[in-house]
Amino acid sequence: MENELYLELEDNEWPRTGIDHDRQIVRAILFDGEGMLHFIRARRDDGFGCSVLIETSGGGVEKGDESLTDAIKRELHEELGAEVQVLGKIGVVSDYYNLIHRHNVNHYFLCRLISIGENDLTEDEKNLYHLVPLTLSYEDAVREYERCASTALGRLIAARELPILKRAKEMMASL
Repeated sequence: MENELYLELEDNEWPRTGIDHDRQIVRAILFDGEGMLHFIRARRDDGFGCSVLIETSGGGVEKGDESLTDAIKRELHEELGAEVQVLGKIGVVSDYYNLIHRHNVNHYFLCRLISIGENDLTEDEKNLYHLVPLTLSYEDAVREYERCASTALGRLIAARELPILKRAKEMMASL
C-alpha cells in the first residue's frame, strides 16, 4: 500500500468547552467482489440532533492488548456479520466532537469482504441508533455523504470520511 493519508479536523459545529478524553477507533472501507461498498446507516435523535446518517463500519479499540487489525475484524463482524481480509491501512483522521468533549483518533483500513452472515449488534446499536447495513456503489456513497451533510453531525462525518473514501478508491484501482 502507498503512503497513508493523515487528516486533522476541528469541530466547527459546536463550541469547544474542553476535551476530557481520547478514543482510539478503527473503521473500514469494505468492498466486495462486485466492487460494492459496505457501510452502516444510523438513525439518531439525541444531543447531536435528529438525523439519518451513513458511516463506515467500525468502533472503539478495546483497552488492553487488542491490535488495530484484530479490532477492525471484530467490529466488522459485530456490525455487519462480515469476515474480511485486511489489505492495508488507508490512514488516520484525528477529529473532535466538542459536544461530548471527545477527541477521536480514527484508524481507517481497506478491507475485502470474504463472507457475510449474521451481525452481532448490541441492543443500543439496534434500538437507540437503529444501525442497519447499507451497500452502495462509490458514486452513491459520495452522494449519500453529501446528502447527510445537511446536519451538523453529518457535516462532521462527511469531512472525516469523504477524503478517506476517495483515497480508498485510488487504492482499490491499484489492486
